[in-house]
Amino acid sequence: MATSFAFAQDPKHGSEARTVKDADEQQFLFDNDLAMSNISRSMMMTPTDDIGRDFVNVMVPHHRIAIDMARAEIRHGHDDELRQLAKRMVSRQEQEISSLRHARPAAANLMPSTGAEIASLAPS
Repeated sequence: MATSFAFAQDPKHGSEARTVKDADEQQFLFDNDLAMSNISRSMMMTPTDDIGRDFVNVMVPHHRIAIDMARAEIRHGHDDELRQLAKRMVSRQEQEISSLRHARPAAANLMPSTGAEIASLAPS
């Protein structure tokens, strides 16, 4: 939330300077704040007495936040080069998550970090 608050308090962004880009910036900052909140919640876990599993349990959310932040750039950014870089980052981070999960499954007490992960746990 700090980034959104700082942006809202920035005198360079007075009402006369509000544009579509400012709205995109606000949404981008909101998406990043949400990603930061999600990682904090998703990394809360009870140790499993298995260092490898605990490592996976904290690293997967670490990579998820990178994905969430890159997706915010893809949705709201205006620089095509950065948006393409963000798309490549999503792909690489998803590969890292897959590698981690194949190396050692996460513990059952790890909270899902994204809406998609939460929805995947719902009964069919």
